[in-house]
Amino acid sequence: MRLSRYFLPTLKDNPAEAQIASHRLMLRAGLVRQEAAGIYAWLPLGLRVLQRIERIVREELDRAGAIELLMPTLQLADLWRESGRYDAYGPEMLRIRDRHERELLYGPTNEEMVTAIVRAGVNSWRELPRNLYQIQWKFRDEQRPRFGVMRGREFLMKDGYSFDLDEAGARRSYQRMFVAYLRTFARLGVKAIPMRAETGPIGGDLSHEFIVLADTGESEVYCDRAVLDLAVPAADVDYGGDLEPVVRAWTSPYAATSDVHDPARYEAEVPEPRRLHTRGIEVGQVFYFGTKYSQPMRAQVAMPDGSARLLHGGSYGIGVSRLVGAIIEACHDDAGIAWPEPVAPFDVGVVDAKAGDAQTAAVCAQLVARLEAHGVDVLWDDTDARVGAKFANMDLIGLPWQLIVGPRGLAAGTVELKHRASGERFELAPDHAVARLADARPGRMTA
Repeated sequence: MRLSRYFLPTLKDNPAEAQIASHRLMLRAGLVRQEAAGIYAWLPLGLRVLQRIERIVREELDRAGAIELLMPTLQLADLWRESGRYDAYGPEMLRIRDRHERELLYGPTNEEMVTAIVRAGVNSWRELPRNLYQIQWKFRDEQRPRFGVMRGREFLMKDGYSFDLDEAGARRSYQRMFVAYLRTFARLGVKAIPMRAETGPIGGDLSHEFIVLADTGESEVYCDRAVLDLAVPAADVDYGGDLEPVVRAWTSPYAATSDVHDPARYEAEVPEPRRLHTRGIEVGQVFYFGTKYSQPMRAQVAMPDGSARLLHGGSYGIGVSRLVGAIIEACHDDAGIAWPEPVAPFDVGVVDAKAGDAQTAAVCAQLVARLEAHGVDVLWDDTDARVGAKFANMDLIGLPWQLIVGPRGLAAGTVELKHRASGERFELAPDHAVARLADARPGRMTA
């Protein structure tokens, strides 16, 4: 992609309304544009990041046995009255009426609707378990939207729902999603720690939040540093096997949000040198809530003896758009964003260091064509901007690699390859640079 033909409205100065790094950088790097309080348009570069995250989320959920569907954003109020949540949810729910005075709501979550879908489509115990998920835009009318996409009103979310015959089966489903989340966040390039948490308006008695540690996080957290060294399950993890040892290993070290923090237990279980009291960003949460929804909504299946049994449920959320902000909070420096390779909008930025020079332009075109033939996503800065501005812009948008083509290097038979995160620079022959970038490309695709 030629930058001269792309839509990338970057900003030189920090926007006054942005209070944290991710908000500042998302606006400056042209990822989003604010349209209203807590509501953003996702510009081409930001949309590419969202799509990278969605792809990894889908791959891991599909591997764990979940099945994707898509539910409408508008829901009938009657469904929520069945569960008893319509009046209890609070002012964050956007309630509306259509032209026929039917009461609707813009869905903040989908437990009721998916329960109704399964109630209508699953009749026998033989059809269980089932795990359904979607990636969908949602709306919660936050009283004080702030921090950009970290606490917006409209957001992209992966929400999943499991249905099982009994509590034992539901806990196995919970464990599968717990492990899938560990793998998902690791593949996204962030360390997300599962912590005991309140269930909030979702309900139930078992929940873990997945927290990315960051000074700007909205959650106050307490944990044992030992959890930071735990290994994420490998790609060949057996989702049909016993996952309890994996979950136990990750939940045995003390880790809790402030809502459920137990100071006495923390001090008794965690030696002083291993205590970590900091802040974090919630990027996902898993819940087991038993028959909270199936009981009032009469979602049940027929048993072999002719009796009926209520379904046991769980729900599982990942904040896809929030993850963009969380990743930036964890991966940036004074110059801009430093994207982890799996979620970067492009793999490499090619910089023509001498605008108007026929030789450098020709070599850039050849390199871009060769890289794209290897499946490498390239953003080619072919504009007539000053070379210093080009370098600053590339650092700002944070592509993992920069390939710099200039007359001096070409005279020596080399191009310069820069690794954005580490700052390392390599003088390489063009063939070697292409080979190195082509070899790095599969790293984003492997699980």
